[in-house]
Amino acid sequence: MSVLFAGFHSFQEMYGCELRDDGSTSGYWQYGYDGKDFLALDTERGVYYPLTDRAQLSAQRWNDPEVRAGERAKYYLQTECIEWLNKYIEFGKEELDRRIPPEVKVSSQQSDGVSKLHCQVYGFYPRDVDVIWKRNGIEIPFDETKQVLPNTDGTYQITVTVEVPPDEREKYSCHVDHSSLNETLIVTWGKLHERSVSVSVLICSYF
Repeated sequence: MSVLFAGFHSFQEMYGCELRDDGSTSGYWQYGYDGKDFLALDTERGVYYPLTDRAQLSAQRWNDPEVRAGERAKYYLQTECIEWLNKYIEFGKEELDRRIPPEVKVSSQQSDGVSKLHCQVYGFYPRDVDVIWKRNGIEIPFDETKQVLPNTDGTYQITVTVEVPPDEREKYSCHVDHSSLNETLIVTWGKLHERSVSVSVLICSYF
């Protein structure tokens, strides 16, 4: 490594590859120094380019015809990295395809003259979910961060709360979008949406 500065410093490396649905690939390889960008790989040309003046010398040496660090990195991203990615995708296909629809409950809470509606969304997988409140069909702005929490069974939960006038609770509805749902799930105050479970009963008669 051609970077020498006195004192304590940190040198970070980050790389990865991506395989798209159409079969095309891409990748990146980047270095940081003391928390700042330092060098990056031009994946098309197979050369490193400096991201700071301090990296000029390193880029020159790494791109030297006798070193060709960028070409080797480019080759790795296009071949071995993609091969490993395909293996991980195959191993994790069942997990990647897993979809568990959410259960949704809307409840109310009265305190100090303020009425709150809670939209509890739980038991869903994967993690990404969109939960919003609407009043008469119009979305209510929500400034706070919506925090998704894990459950012990590997599913997730989230609760989104909104303050409402006590006599207008019926005008509010909770809207949930999740990859397991074919359409937006809409639940109003006092309602509970549970996953439906079909049960088959077998009756046997003996003569």
